[in-house]
Amino acid sequence: MSTQGYDEELRSERSYVAGLYARLDAERARTKGEYEAALGANGTLAMERDVEVRALARQMRRLDVVDNGLCFGRLDTDSGERRYIGRIGLFDEDDDYEPLLLDWRAPASRAFYVATAVSPEDMRRRRQFHTRGRHLADFTDEVFGRLGGDEHGDAALLAAVNAPRGEGMRDIVATIQAEQDEIIRLDHAGVVVIEGGPGTGKTVVALHRVAYLLYTQRERMERHGVLVVGPNPAFLHHIGQVLPSLGESDVVFMTPGDLVPGLRVTADDGPRAAWLKGSLAMLDVLAAAIADRQRLPEEPVPIELGDVTVRIDAATAEWAREEARSSGLPHNEARAVFTEIVTYVLTERAIGRIGRDWLTRDDREAWEDLRGDLLAQLAEDELFAATLERLWPILTPESLLGPLYESRERLRAAGADEALWRADGDAWTVSDVPLLDELVDLLGRDKAAEQAVDRAAERERQAEAEYAEGVMDIMALDREEQDEDIGLAAENLLFAKDLADRFVEQDTRELVERAAADRDWTYRHVVVDEAQELSEMDWRVLMRRCPNRSFTVVGDLAQRRSEAGARSWGSMLERYVPGRWEYRSLTVNYRTPAEIMAVAASLLAEFAPGVRPPESVRSCGVQPWSRAVTDGELTTAIAEFTREEAGREGTSVVIGPRDVPGAVPASETKGLEFDAVLVVDPERILADGPRGAAELYVALTRATQRLGVLHRDPLPSALTGLTAIAGAVSR
Repeated sequence: MSTQGYDEELRSERSYVAGLYARLDAERARTKGEYEAALGANGTLAMERDVEVRALARQMRRLDVVDNGLCFGRLDTDSGERRYIGRIGLFDEDDDYEPLLLDWRAPASRAFYVATAVSPEDMRRRRQFHTRGRHLADFTDEVFGRLGGDEHGDAALLAAVNAPRGEGMRDIVATIQAEQDEIIRLDHAGVVVIEGGPGTGKTVVALHRVAYLLYTQRERMERHGVLVVGPNPAFLHHIGQVLPSLGESDVVFMTPGDLVPGLRVTADDGPRAAWLKGSLAMLDVLAAAIADRQRLPEEPVPIELGDVTVRIDAATAEWAREEARSSGLPHNEARAVFTEIVTYVLTERAIGRIGRDWLTRDDREAWEDLRGDLLAQLAEDELFAATLERLWPILTPESLLGPLYESRERLRAAGADEALWRADGDAWTVSDVPLLDELVDLLGRDKAAEQAVDRAAERERQAEAEYAEGVMDIMALDREEQDEDIGLAAENLLFAKDLADRFVEQDTRELVERAAADRDWTYRHVVVDEAQELSEMDWRVLMRRCPNRSFTVVGDLAQRRSEAGARSWGSMLERYVPGRWEYRSLTVNYRTPAEIMAVAASLLAEFAPGVRPPESVRSCGVQPWSRAVTDGELTTAIAEFTREEAGREGTSVVIGPRDVPGAVPASETKGLEFDAVLVVDPERILADGPRGAAELYVALTRATQRLGVLHRDPLPSALTGLTAIAGAVSR
């Protein structure tokens, strides 16, 4: 294309994109008008109005997040049709709703991502727009099916991967590659495993897959939402804006430590304790620990009943215990069976002694009247209540597990390894979370406590209803008063709209808030990132959260650092979804330049020789370096790196052992990316066995442009490919 021709095309495209933004603004205005009309609708059932208001509120949010890069490309078919591709779909209402802009998830948009010169998908040209806000800066063309055609198909991709990193992960909607698109649109109802080395985009592909599923199955999925599980809060913050930027907000983000609502993780387990807790063998330990709390009295317990004394002896308690256990009910619910048997025995004994001279079993009415009196006495008897609590206590997951950890005797009784002992039983770790969650089902509910909570909630609902009724009464001015004081009426209407807006805002957040706070909430789809770290017990928690077993699982077995984690995907998944999981791999590294990946690949070859490293899509032209420093030079060298990077655009991080000033451990950078990375004391990271090798591999592959290494001890042999320097660390 000549320069003049290109300029004319650019003006034409700018005009078209401007028209799309005008259409977007009109759609926003229309939706806002319908939203305000729905708020003030009369004669409509409240439930119907609320459904409409919530739907319109969601639509307004989707329209509000697509300004940047609304339209990012164009497809020209062999037949001369032009298809503009963007974040959402827009239609011409004046022309039979002809599509002006295709949603990137629509079937007709797929060729934008998968067409190649070998397989053009009936396309003649792919045009990629480069925009800044609403401004179309320029475009590049890839023409299919002709020699000598323009070959700028990778320009948009290279511009994206070379761009400085910001605070969070960006969506890749404009630069999805063919192997990624295949996974995003995969039609599979079970579990999809996406494995890929560092920088292959597996996380962002999984998030785009969620957006695609919400687009194609919105009605089914939106009511229950999607759960995204990531390794740590920093990672969740990093990825948190990807789905909102694609117009999707009904998503709950959690770490494995958040899966039990209200629990606060404050401690870390050692490798052996974490491995033990992650094993399915803990199911037997938990069952035995519960059984150990179902006791028999060492001595008969005397209970004053009527004018006689009856006793709870070991034989009575044993009969009651066996009946309660054989009921199949969870521990707390089975207590009713235990109580019923003990109560039956005590009242029978008391009736037999009280009425032995005058009462027979034929006199059923008198017998039952006497039993009723005795039951009422037992209900008020403090010793009876205390004895029941001692023999069959109501337990919470915390009140069972904490004392178990603190007692070597209880651990032995439950058949548990003494490595689980700790002085502070309530110092919860991430590995405790699946055990506490399991205990919710094994113990069952405390119905009395739940009823008290329900009563309190009902009182609160009644108070809110009375308040709302009072507000409506105040606002129900008769028309004459409104005519006399238009200003007051307008103020009241604005107040009403403000109340409605806040009510709608609360409702639109309600799914996420309720789901995060409700242990029994089930999701339509779950994304699990860094899934190689999850234990067998972790997977039980997640499967409970998604009964239909619809998962996108993301991980890299070579990066596993947890002894309890996955050594193969089948070992974790086959018991839950036999024959219903599919494996896909990503092989291209979009993050790590070839110069840095060569160093990481040398390390990978040492600790995982059978794993092939991903192939980098680009070079950065900057060689990664190493520098030997003394203890006294370390702090200055780190400060030099930090000062140098502060003057550059982009992000940087120092990764090293926790006692290195200003450094974060590699485990806290998993899934993150930075323009520049300084790794400190790699020899100490590596010294932590197989887990240390995986940690160092993670640290080396976080950089998108520049990598430096500071070492006080001799450099590990796997890193000898680094360029050794002396003096200042800036490059």
